[in-house]
Amino acid sequence: MEWLEYDSAACSIRRSLDVIGQKWTLLILRDAFNGVRRFDQLRDHLGVSDPVLAERLRTLVAGGLLEPATYSEPGRRARKEYRLTDKGRELYPALITLLQWGDKHCSGPDGPPVSVTHRDCGEPVEAKVMCAAGHELTSPSEGQTAPGPGALVKP
Repeated sequence: MEWLEYDSAACSIRRSLDVIGQKWTLLILRDAFNGVRRFDQLRDHLGVSDPVLAERLRTLVAGGLLEPATYSEPGRRARKEYRLTDKGRELYPALITLLQWGDKHCSGPDGPPVSVTHRDCGEPVEAKVMCAAGHELTSPSEGQTAPGPGALVKP
């Protein structure tokens, strides 16, 4: 079966982008991975408007990537903060991959603005594509696509 015979509506990448493909969403997740959980902190750090941030947070909560938790500071009303779920944490390799790509192709003349290292050994963190046997794939031509159980064929 040829790639163009597949119905792209069933594509997992397409379905993923329904949850994380809007502007600001990956930046919200980036900040959540770095411990930023509160609405006002996210808004101020990202420079995003309240309505856009609220909508993106609703999408991430509905998608099961973030969960709201109530907190309150002394003398203040209760508010929500947003914590990564297990499902949300599973996107960490994808964000590291985007970071690596951006470091290679989009950094300024002084180099990457952020480095991510392993907390235990201090070595740089890298995302790699590997088969289940541990072979690293360095080119798309090293992989092959075949129909999965959820594949749909165009009518």
